[in-house]
Amino acid sequence: MQNAETMTVHTVITYDLGRTAPIVAQLALKFAVVLTVWHRRHHTRKALRALPDHLLMDVGLSRDAAYTEARRPFWRA
Repeated sequence: MQNAETMTVHTVITYDLGRTAPIVAQLALKFAVVLTVWHRRHHTRKALRALPDHLLMDVGLSRDAAYTEARRPFWRA
């Protein structure tokens, strides 16, 4: 099963009249998607680290769980 990012890339690549894009365009698009996902993870984890305890309780996380998640590298899901 494919994840959402892969399905989106595939949809964009084959969108133009059902033809596939050149390999360089496919690689560039996949690279852009990976960078976007990494950027989103970085900022989400940075925001999680800054949340006060009462807001962490609202989302069901302890301070330790939030700290553990925030310390994960952005390239790890």
